[in-house]
Amino acid sequence: MHEMSIAQNIIEIVTETLKEHPNARVEKVVVDVGVLTAVVPESLEFCYQAIIAETPLADSVIEIHTIPVRVKCRACNEESSLDSFIFVCPRCGSSELTELSGRELNIRHIEVAE
Repeated sequence: MHEMSIAQNIIEIVTETLKEHPNARVEKVVVDVGVLTAVVPESLEFCYQAIIAETPLADSVIEIHTIPVRVKCRACNEESSLDSFIFVCPRCGSSELTELSGRELNIRHIEVAE
């Protein structure tokens, strides 16, 4: 389960960021997760909650935003979202696609109370 190591990395990044604000209390960590990362949002949330005890994030929650796969077709120049992992243009059927989104794994922002 790679969600556990991702949760650990998120906690490390947030903890390091908090060093600049020693009196801040983390309320929420907002994360963008692209569908192509193979991260299961429910598993990431479970892992995060399981390991935040005894950290500066102990009472926080994680909010996960799932980022869909978006592509641009090099044949017809159409931008579209893909609902499946079949990488063909929904407009013209070409497989000449450039990924625009879907591989993100970012901390979007951290909500804190001082």
